Parts: sequence; C-alpha cells; structure tokens
Amino acid sequence: MANIITVIRILCSIAILFCPPLSAPFYVLYIIAGFTDMIDGTVARKTGTASGFGAKLDTVADFIFAAVCFIKLIPVLDIPIWLYIWIAIIALIKIINIISGYVMHKELAAEHTVMNKVTGFLLFILPLTLTIIDLKYSAAAVSAAATFAAIQEGHYIRTRKRDNNKD
Repeated sequence: MANIITVIRILCSIAILFCPPLSAPFYVLYIIAGFTDMIDGTVARKTGTASGFGAKLDTVADFIFAAVCFIKLIPVLDIPIWLYIWIAIIALIKIINIISGYVMHKELAAEHTVMNKVTGFLLFILPLTLTIIDLKYSAAAVSAAATFAAIQEGHYIRTRKRDNNKD
C-alpha cells in the first residue's frame, strides 16, 4: 500500500508538468503529491511493509517531485541572484555529503533527519505562500533551514558507525 501511495506522488508529479504553473490544477496535484509524501512512510511503518525498495522508491519520487516543481516554478518566479548562489552552496554541501558517504561507507548515503523533514515541509509550503509572503523572505527561511540540515546531514554521515562490531 505504501509503495502505491509513493507511485501516486510520481504520477501527480508527471501530471504537474502538463499544468500551468500556480494554477488550480497545479495546486491540487501539488497538494496531493505533498500529502502522499507525508503519509507513505507512516503507512509503511504502521502496516509493517517498510522495505529498502520502498525507501529507494520514496527517494526517487521525492527527486521527481522536486525536479518537476523546479521546472515549473523557476521560470515564473522572480528569484534574486543571491538566492541562486545560496541554493548552489546548499547543493554543493549535499554533493560533498553524497561523495563522502560513498567514500566512507561504500554506499550512497542520505540521512532522514528531523531538520531535513522541516526543510522539506518549509519548501513544500513555499509555493502555497507566494501570494502572502514575499519570496525573498520565505526563500531565506527555507534556505537557512536547508543549510543547517545539509551540514547536519554531512556530520551524521561522516560520524555514523555502520556496524557496532567495527571500530
């Protein structure tokens, strides 16, 4: 059931590609996709169906949803240059995290921290607040949370022990 919910997010994300940005159909699909992201993990845990495949599918669905949102929103938003620079710095930190996780643990590591969830929630509500909060303020809040989350994730990746019998 949880994987079906995740697949619904992928389908909604693809459907968003065919909607005008910030239109009613865009927002409906966007909210459905966001809701599925919030509940799929909980459903998997409550039903005892959590799996490695489900976790990977969730990551793929998150990536597709984020990519589609960027494709649809970047062209219609007036994004200041400082924000592009800040986003690039966050992306660089995340890339370093992925590389260091692979070097240290021989796997593509990502940590599902509370701060990553807070950042995801703030990023999710950002398009819903565009009519009431100036983008530069909401984006600064999201970027600050994302920066902290990326640094924290890197710390967790580099300091975790994969097996208590080692080290």
